[in-house]
Amino acid sequence: MSLIHVLDDNTINKIAAGEVVERPASVIKELIENAMDAGANRIEVEIMAGGTSFMRVTDNGKGMSMEDAKLAILRHATSKIREVGDLNTIGTLGFRGEALPTIASVSRFTMLTRQKGDDLGTRVDISGGKTPDIIETGCGLGTTIKVEDLFFNTPARKKFLKTNHTEGSKINDFIVKLALSRPDIEFHFINNNKVSVVTPGNDNLFDTIQAIYGANVADSLLALNFESDEVKISGYITKPSMLKSSRGWQTYIVNGRIIQNRAIAKAIDNAYKSLIPKSGFPLVVLKIEVPQRTIDVNVHPQKSEMKFEDEGLIFKAVYKSVLDAIRPASDRALGEVAAVVEKPRPSYTMEPMHFVPATEPIGQSASASPAKHSFDSAPRTIYEAVHRPASQPSMSFADAQEELQQARQVHYPSAEAHESVAEHTGDFGQIDKSTLTSQVDKSKLTGQTDLSDLGPEGDLAPQSDCDGQTLLDADGTIIPIGQVDLTYIIAQDAKGLYLIDQHAAHERILFDKLSAMADGIPSQQLLVHQLLTFDRKEAALIEENKELFGRLGFHMESAGDLDYRLMEVPADVPVSEAEDIIREILTGLNEMHETTAKEIRQHCLATTACRAAIKAGEELNLRQMQILLEELSHTPFPYTCPHGRPTILKFSSEDLAKMFKRTGFGF
Repeated sequence: MSLIHVLDDNTINKIAAGEVVERPASVIKELIENAMDAGANRIEVEIMAGGTSFMRVTDNGKGMSMEDAKLAILRHATSKIREVGDLNTIGTLGFRGEALPTIASVSRFTMLTRQKGDDLGTRVDISGGKTPDIIETGCGLGTTIKVEDLFFNTPARKKFLKTNHTEGSKINDFIVKLALSRPDIEFHFINNNKVSVVTPGNDNLFDTIQAIYGANVADSLLALNFESDEVKISGYITKPSMLKSSRGWQTYIVNGRIIQNRAIAKAIDNAYKSLIPKSGFPLVVLKIEVPQRTIDVNVHPQKSEMKFEDEGLIFKAVYKSVLDAIRPASDRALGEVAAVVEKPRPSYTMEPMHFVPATEPIGQSASASPAKHSFDSAPRTIYEAVHRPASQPSMSFADAQEELQQARQVHYPSAEAHESVAEHTGDFGQIDKSTLTSQVDKSKLTGQTDLSDLGPEGDLAPQSDCDGQTLLDADGTIIPIGQVDLTYIIAQDAKGLYLIDQHAAHERILFDKLSAMADGIPSQQLLVHQLLTFDRKEAALIEENKELFGRLGFHMESAGDLDYRLMEVPADVPVSEAEDIIREILTGLNEMHETTAKEIRQHCLATTACRAAIKAGEELNLRQMQILLEELSHTPFPYTCPHGRPTILKFSSEDLAKMFKRTGFGF
């Protein structure tokens, strides 16, 4: 008696179901892809209990005749291909003919379908892979498939399913990705009688992303665009300031098919290096179009992976498209790269208000500030303008407001203004932190900036030859108006309010400037050499990376067994901090494992930029703030510091209106 025998069809289908139908989300994916292949422009998905008890997919596609419906439930019956050569030019999402019979073998399966021109449709009922019951019935155009009690006859598979919430989330993720791959299709997803996803179906990817992820994400999108003879790339990616903790919200679509690919993921990671923390990932919707002959989709049971004829070409194309998107154009305003503040929550505090009679001198008020004010200069606040010393007549509130506005009206001649700013910001990267204090005599800006036009408090002095336009009316210019906690610069433009982290912003400016110096960073010789002592591991690291330290601007030579003489330091680094920076770099090198030379250099540059940048707690005047913003707007990657922290946040006019509860009042 032979020990080898042929399995029956029911057993074969159940085995195949283990590959094709992994969980409820796999069923939804297969059914939606069939609906998309059928030409549907509206697909509705409804589930209960995470899909384990009930799933229904309804489409308005072309439907099937009874004859086709009978064949569709047979294994390897498909309308997508006819012969093996067709595998090289597959243009549909499905092609194996396994989905329906394998799903029907592990569930209670019902299909209703009718094609245009038929008076009646077809109903197919299958319970656990048994003989199908096929009858004529009345139904709408298109196809509706209902799947109940998934894995009811394979309890071993059912016990490995996660909670209903988890399975429902997996289905939601699949529907989102499928909707992003086809923005021309209107998707509706109903989970436990609640609408979870609705897309417009207007063939606009931006609108689809906004409908799925919300307005905050949409405001952070950057368009991707790349085209060559073999590859075309489009889609969107979020600014480095909008991140998630996993790669789950990245969608790669190749010729309309959603796939997973390490090369594509690596290309995005490489382009975002030094812009995001190691634990963060941007949202990406990447649509890649390549000749069908250059890919093979028949390499994975769930068709989630793909082989490329030239994967290196795809890597380079994705890398370039992402890099071009995140690198601001020369004419892009700084406000466009600002991170959107997610769900701003107002917080209110009650502060006591002190009133002083208008005729009473400010010095006699108990609530007056103990600070000395110079009333010979222009007033800085309305309170200060109204409450003059007794020797000067009091003013009305309206007069005080008008005088204050005139005093603060800073005008730039249209041509000279930009020349002046450009002159002062030509080489901001060479400023060390000591030049960005509030003391005017220390603000030399490497000797290139003339600060003679600063007012007595470090403010910009008014220009007499104005052209009638205020700085706020400049083309997209962000105007600094002060500091918070000597750490954050407050700025504004006509569209919103901005907060800039002065340390993160300067750190990014220095890092990009240092990174651009391929031939080495300029160094300054020390009049008095510093003698540094290291342990044996540190000394070994110095010897291994001596050339790297030299290119970074640190020139050292051995002065003993474990001693080194520091002779030159980078021009941007304060001499007093040179030793600390070297030791931080050595600590980082000691902690890094299996790194490339590029990663080591990047880490060293980030450390150098961080230590050389201005710090929180340092006071800046308005001119210095303006220079910082100008330099940030012209640096290649202004979104974040090298460690991934955002440099600039934006509160739009709409955000401010919500925070002040001004919505719904018409003003």
